[in-house]
Amino acid sequence: MLSLSRKIDFMIVGAQKSGTSALDHYLRKHPAIGLGQKKELHFFDDEKLFEKGVPDYSLYHQKFDESPNNKIYGEVTPIYLYWKPSCQRIWEYNPEIKLIFILRNPIDRAFSHWNMEFGRKVEKMDFSYCIRNEKMRLAEVLPSQHRVYSYIDRGRYSGQIRRFKKLFSSGQLYFIKYEEFKSNQLEELRKLFLLLGVDPEIYNFKYEQVYKLKQHAIIQTEDKDYLLKIFKTEIDQIQKMLDWDCSDWLEV
Repeated sequence: MLSLSRKIDFMIVGAQKSGTSALDHYLRKHPAIGLGQKKELHFFDDEKLFEKGVPDYSLYHQKFDESPNNKIYGEVTPIYLYWKPSCQRIWEYNPEIKLIFILRNPIDRAFSHWNMEFGRKVEKMDFSYCIRNEKMRLAEVLPSQHRVYSYIDRGRYSGQIRRFKKLFSSGQLYFIKYEEFKSNQLEELRKLFLLLGVDPEIYNFKYEQVYKLKQHAIIQTEDKDYLLKIFKTEIDQIQKMLDWDCSDWLEV
């Protein structure tokens, strides 16, 4: 168990279906990084833990194994970006923490999200129905958020990022474009290691395909067109907010 006087140094907070499993896998191989005992600890999005105010952080810290070899500690739970209360809760836990965001084309992310839920048999409807009826389905759990049916909603990155920008300094927030990470993993990992303050030279990189789901359908052109109309303004905002070139996200 990690001592309560020793705060977690960083979190990868999202987005879901954007390479967080790969980041978790690779970071576990760095000898100076201690990650949680499993990916997705789901502490800061657990409403029961916070219903009486300040939670018992020992329940969180017991999910980390302390070692003299570990220079830093972190965890990977991608719903933290989307789950509204998580941001404030993370700040109250450690206002100095570093937060890593990896963002994917929101159209591709939405379809991958649906494919995962459909494969798990949690989702019964086809993708076309889901995206056209999402607003109605999300309303079923208001004022809360829906953990499954939020295919479009999770891709509205700009509002989610603004929540974190209100509480954390720009130097604490680090953004990775999924498509760039996918095409050049070693370079992106080296930049991340330098940000986290661990030596990239002691890391032995070996490319691995970490997470691949069976495809249960192929996204249809009309569904891409439908989502592009929804996300066009959002993508423009992300380009301005992060100074990114997201022209590839606008291609159908």
